[in-house]
Amino acid sequence: MTPLELLDTADLPGGGTLRLMTRHGDYMILLGRNELMSSRLSGSEEALARLACEKIRGRPRPRMLIGGLGMGFTLRQALADLPKDAAVTVAELVPKVVEWAKGPLAHLAGASLADRRVTVEVGDVQSPIARGPGQWDAILLDVDNGPDGLTIPSNDRLYGKEGLRAAYDALAVGGVLAIWSAGADKAFTERLRRARFVVEEVPVRATGGRKGAHHMIWVAVKR
Repeated sequence: MTPLELLDTADLPGGGTLRLMTRHGDYMILLGRNELMSSRLSGSEEALARLACEKIRGRPRPRMLIGGLGMGFTLRQALADLPKDAAVTVAELVPKVVEWAKGPLAHLAGASLADRRVTVEVGDVQSPIARGPGQWDAILLDVDNGPDGLTIPSNDRLYGKEGLRAAYDALAVGGVLAIWSAGADKAFTERLRRARFVVEEVPVRATGGRKGAHHMIWVAVKR
C-alpha cells in the first residue's frame, strides 16, 4: 500500500498536533491515530448543514454560526441551501485549518471562503455564541469527534450544561442547534432536553450514500 504523505502539521491549543495527510488524491486530517476527517467522507458534514437549513427555511436574512471549518463541506452545503441575504460566520480555532482550506484543500471548499455572505473568525466558537441573546438562527457545531472533547478537552464546555444554556440563549426563538458526532450518545441527548431543546437524533451515512458507517446529527430546536 502506498504510504500516506505528510503535507503539514498544526499545533492545537493545550497540546496535540493535527496532521494533514494525502494519498492517491484523498486528504485526511489526523490527531494521533484518529482520523478526524477525510475528503472521502463528506456526507455527514453536508447533512449537518442541510438539516439545520431545513429548520430555518423561509426566515428573512438568516444568521448562521458554524463552529469548525474542517475541510469546508458543511460551509459549502450551507451556502448552497441558504438564501442570498444570509450571513454565515465560521469560527475556527486552529489558524492552520483556515490556511489549508485556502491552500491544499481549496478544491474541496470551492469558493466558499470568498462568498460575500461568509465571515471567518479564527478563535473559539464560544466567543460568538456569547455575544448576546437571540443573535443566531442556527448554530452548527463540528469542533470535535462528538460531545466528549477528544480533540481539545476544553470543548467539553460547549457540550456541558453551561455550554448548552449559552447556545440556547444565543438562538432566536425557533432557532436550531445542530451538532455532529461520530456516534450516538444517549446521555447527551438527555442533556439537550434538560436544556429545554426539542431534540431529534438523526443517524446519517458518513459517505452520504447507502453504505458505510453511521454518524449522528442532533437537531435541537429552541422552544
